[in-house]
Amino acid sequence: MKIFRTRPKPIARKATALGLVTAAVLSLAQCGAGSSPDDDGSGPEASHAPSTPGGGTGEDGGTGEDDKAPEGLTAMITAYTDGFHEDSGYRHPSRTDRNTVAEGVALLLDHRRPQAERKLADVDLAVRTVTDKSAGRRYAEIADRSEDGAAPRGWGRVYVDLDAPARWSVQVPHPVADRNTERLGAELMRRSPGGVLVLAGAHRDAGRGDEADVAHRRDTVFHAVCDELVRRGLPGVQLHGMADDSAPRHDVVASTGRDREAVTEGRALADALRGRGWDVCRAWARSCPLAGRSNVQGRAASARDVPFLHVEFGPRLREDRDRTRAAVGALTDVTRSWQRRS
Repeated sequence: MKIFRTRPKPIARKATALGLVTAAVLSLAQCGAGSSPDDDGSGPEASHAPSTPGGGTGEDGGTGEDDKAPEGLTAMITAYTDGFHEDSGYRHPSRTDRNTVAEGVALLLDHRRPQAERKLADVDLAVRTVTDKSAGRRYAEIADRSEDGAAPRGWGRVYVDLDAPARWSVQVPHPVADRNTERLGAELMRRSPGGVLVLAGAHRDAGRGDEADVAHRRDTVFHAVCDELVRRGLPGVQLHGMADDSAPRHDVVASTGRDREAVTEGRALADALRGRGWDVCRAWARSCPLAGRSNVQGRAASARDVPFLHVEFGPRLREDRDRTRAAVGALTDVTRSWQRRS
């Protein structure tokens, strides 16, 4: 009996050879993957590492963040406030809303970002990392998850420096209504490390009555956040804008509110402004208009002996870019001393 052996057909041999070549190419590609620039820390993913205030990593890790680098902090904030007007809308927050936001900010300052994100999500707020490339600084931004609705809540935003421990706050209660105070606040954050920026989310005349005038209301998200910062002992400077005829002989009115806890810092600010050619009414030493005695954030600071400055800038310092830079330079003399506080 003959046994017939069949030979592989030529096309089968070609397929086998092609498979071997393909496998070899794939193997070489996998061997070289370890040297990819994206895997050695220098690729695009390296800039999205989870971070917490002070530049560290949260004890529980963290969730992903959006890196909104291109515009710079001042442009981000002014783009947000551009839509503010007297009829832009305001929704009164409940006590639970206010407490939840304050607790979320506290968690973030305690380097517990994942917990902060979960807490703030309960009131539809999100935490993102934003980067000001020109200043070389990163900030945690607490903001509404969506601001595209026809009737915004107007609860505002909070920015926390991620590259230095929180040591002081700058508060902007009347953005747009006090023209360019939002720009002053943003520029101070950019130029002085360790800050927390608390920004109101509506024109002071939005909503019903005075409910959006956060400098004179305790039932606002703005006040709840500022109160949490005071509870932690963080000194603050609150920025306002006055009309020319409010204090005709002065360019600035600087006040320590109801207390004298920040007289040293007030003098430093007044001296720095005077050195730049501006006249300052020093409310701790004489009678001045717009001294902020009824300001509720100032009263909260006074109750805990925490330094607080209430500063009214005239229009010339707010409407000219060079003069604004000079005003911010004077403010940094104050925040620099606060950065050294333990």
